[in-house]
Amino acid sequence: MRIDAFRGLALAMIFVDHVPGNPFEVLTTRNYGFSDAAEGFFIMSGIAAGIAYSGRFAPAILQRDGAWAAISPVWKRSWTLYLVQVFLTMWAIAIYAWGANTFGLPALLSEINLRQVFENTPGAMIGIPALTHQLGYVNILPAYSVLLLTAPVVLFAGLRAPRLTFAVSLLIWFAAGVLRLNLPNFPNEGGWFFNPIAWQLIFVIGLLTGMQLRQGKRFVPKSRVLFALASGYLVLVVAWMFIPALANALNSQLARLGGAGVPFFIVAHDKTFLSLPRLLHVLALFYVLSSLSAVKWASASTFAAPLRLMGRHGLVVFSIGTMLSLLFQVFMRADPGSLWMPVVLPIAGLLIQVLAAWVSELARRPRHPAPVPEPAPTRVSVTAKTKLPA
Repeated sequence: MRIDAFRGLALAMIFVDHVPGNPFEVLTTRNYGFSDAAEGFFIMSGIAAGIAYSGRFAPAILQRDGAWAAISPVWKRSWTLYLVQVFLTMWAIAIYAWGANTFGLPALLSEINLRQVFENTPGAMIGIPALTHQLGYVNILPAYSVLLLTAPVVLFAGLRAPRLTFAVSLLIWFAAGVLRLNLPNFPNEGGWFFNPIAWQLIFVIGLLTGMQLRQGKRFVPKSRVLFALASGYLVLVVAWMFIPALANALNSQLARLGGAGVPFFIVAHDKTFLSLPRLLHVLALFYVLSSLSAVKWASASTFAAPLRLMGRHGLVVFSIGTMLSLLFQVFMRADPGSLWMPVVLPIAGLLIQVLAAWVSELARRPRHPAPVPEPAPTRVSVTAKTKLPA
């Protein structure tokens, strides 16, 4: 239940953050720490994948059913994410083009990385299906899809040597930062905003956590020392963000370290390369929340039921939330002085997502109850002959 609830919460916060200018933005985690809902999304997705797919990679099951039976469901999910990404990209183009045409807002056609679509259409039409041209607000699924392609290797290794698997993932993250490794963009220059070579670290941590949870264990055991360190870091980050004098002092120290030659991803707050401050923040938050019994109770409460419902149908909710957020952006741009839209639209959008999740939940249920087998006829044992009436 915790996984579904937190995945639903991450999706809700992503949606709220993707409707800029609404008063509910202050409630999302990015205002109280270095990481945001995207990091939570990747960890929760990794946990869910670890729970769902790792059983097929157990030695006995792998030997009995073969490698393809284990790999194919993971790659099928990756393919689904790819198709959804292309679908959402085309809808994003359509929504912004409609807004530009309907409300006389030509500036929309040059925002969220749309300029190439209208000024270099052949290049953009190559880049969109190749995942090398990603629009703003529609750029989280490509990394997730790519990471699922590599997930079978992690699932196989993680069941046999989880610590070594984590160490290799950590080394890849470090190499990505030092060497600035990333997948290429086209037709634009540069690399992916959600760099899968760096972001694989928190996805792998999620996978390893899910694999251990499936076995009734924790990947990182409970420890008072770790809990104190994680809690202390979270408090420090909040103070860092809300106390200007402290922020200036700590930022100056980080800048000094950067000037001394410390790699940028160790001292900066870079999102693309999942910089160390962001990484430590999401891991600390994840550890603290997973250690508190009150969180487990809250996740199972009636109040969290809508979040659990959203989390169980994450792809549907994310897709609808993405399209709604883009549509609401257009509406708010068309009437920037509106007082009601920043308040009403996010609430309406969340309610629509809950409704979509509810419909998806109904669709999963069997339409007709399983037939009840008829009782076998009773056999009567006759011990004496019966005289029939004449």
